[in-house]
Amino acid sequence: MCLKPLSQLPSNFSTSIASVPFTKLKSSYSSVSPISRPRMVSARAATESITDYREDIGEILGDVSIFTASGQRVQFSDLWDQKDGIAAVVLLRHFGCVCCWELATALKEAKPRFDAAGVKLIAVGVGTPDKARILATRLPFPMECLYADPERKAYDVLGLYYGLGRTFFNPASTKVFSRFNEIREATKNYTIEATPEDRSSVLQQGGTFVFRGKKLLYGRKDEGTGDHPSLDDVINVCCKATVA
Repeated sequence: MCLKPLSQLPSNFSTSIASVPFTKLKSSYSSVSPISRPRMVSARAATESITDYREDIGEILGDVSIFTASGQRVQFSDLWDQKDGIAAVVLLRHFGCVCCWELATALKEAKPRFDAAGVKLIAVGVGTPDKARILATRLPFPMECLYADPERKAYDVLGLYYGLGRTFFNPASTKVFSRFNEIREATKNYTIEATPEDRSSVLQQGGTFVFRGKKLLYGRKDEGTGDHPSLDDVINVCCKATVA
């Protein structure tokens, strides 16, 4: 496949990844609280191994509180059956990221497959509930599957990558150029207004996880911006879990 040159990308593409000039980001970054600073993690890039996580990671994540897109505070442990329920938990970067709009579109299209397998689909993004509603309304995306984590608590618990290098300069991010058509289609109604007010949040990377009850079955950390997993692989893990 021929990669599209940067000049053919949507005019808001680079803006939506960063949302602010580097100088402003650097200034904001120096004053944020410790939870917003880069975290050191031991996991390999884009790993699909669960060996980097404690056996009780599901229980730890269960105590994390986030928000529904409508603004109600909930805990992860309330989102699916903590004994035998299967959940696919997809942590997006932030609600103003065009690559996340593309991923959300793919998740929406795959939702019937998750439903048929008896899997609860949970999409979490960085930002406040009002930012989540912008994505849900304009994409559109099912509100009942969308959650907001403005303080990035779940991202910290799961040790997801963060920083300028991961956001702008990681080789894994180049794969987004092969998905030009998908990104263009997903961002027809895009607005940068979905970007979090906390500009340091745009440096956050995402990840995808599958749980059966509290047990982690699959864990993959995005190495860079747009480094999303194959949803076929994720669904296959879910299907195997339902027959185990």
